[in-house]
Amino acid sequence: MSEIVDIVGQWSFWVAVLRIATPLILGTLGVLLCERAGVLNLGIEGIMVAGAFAGWLAVYAGAGLWTGVAVAALTGAAFGLLHAGLTVGLALSQHVSGLGITMLATALSYYGYRVGFPKVSTPPTITPFAEMSGLGIPVLSGQTPLTLLALALVPLLAWGLARTPAGLAVRMVGENPQAAEGQGVSVAATRTAAIVAGSALMGVAGSFLTLAAFNAFFFNMVNGRGWVCVALVVFASWRPGKALLGALLFAVFDALQLRLQQSATAALPYQLYLMLPYLLSIAALVIVARKAAYPQSLMKPYRKGER
Repeated sequence: MSEIVDIVGQWSFWVAVLRIATPLILGTLGVLLCERAGVLNLGIEGIMVAGAFAGWLAVYAGAGLWTGVAVAALTGAAFGLLHAGLTVGLALSQHVSGLGITMLATALSYYGYRVGFPKVSTPPTITPFAEMSGLGIPVLSGQTPLTLLALALVPLLAWGLARTPAGLAVRMVGENPQAAEGQGVSVAATRTAAIVAGSALMGVAGSFLTLAAFNAFFFNMVNGRGWVCVALVVFASWRPGKALLGALLFAVFDALQLRLQQSATAALPYQLYLMLPYLLSIAALVIVARKAAYPQSLMKPYRKGER
């Protein structure tokens, strides 16, 4: 226990926590936006892979880092538009469509990498975002601009959903699309816009891995983060502020297990440490999710004029 206290008391630990949490924050906000509009997006895992690859490839080809982020966002938005067409336009199963997009986006990214770099033995590298050491604020000085972007988007999305007409429309189509239609709101257009915007955030979440956390693209780098984001939305009860808390909580567990593995006194098999963040997150999810108030029309297809 004293070792854990010592680890948690180090500034470097909290720098690592915020860095680990950044793609989770962005991805969770993306899933949350889709689900508040009533659409489950299980394509996040593949969209994050595609965003990571597209953003890295753009920068490797000579584009700027922020251009790479924009390319990743557009890539995510394109897959989101496909998901919207299948689930909103054609009213197909949201589960099947999302899983199909995950497989499609992942396969296309890996295929593109193999075709573009057929003979490389090590992944080509780029110069990633630099840490903002001149900021002069503990923990934040060790982060990149994408982390500040993720943190800024939390209150922005919370305000947008609660205080703006567009946010009200998103919440209405997620709770009662019939009532929204009665008020002149286009359910299809609103859901499509929410899915596209949410998927763009997922693409940016993936780009963080190649443009900030690492400096290259490699297979399996997303490593289940997309599925964690889906669970965090339930933990957060579809609220941006609690989504931030959930992402930080998971990151604390993850950063802790990494340091416990490296500890000289580590006596347990490393697999147990790898399990730690997931086991603790599942426990927290079980406790919180029982009282979660989910959007009433989540995963329910809607056709105009139906009652």
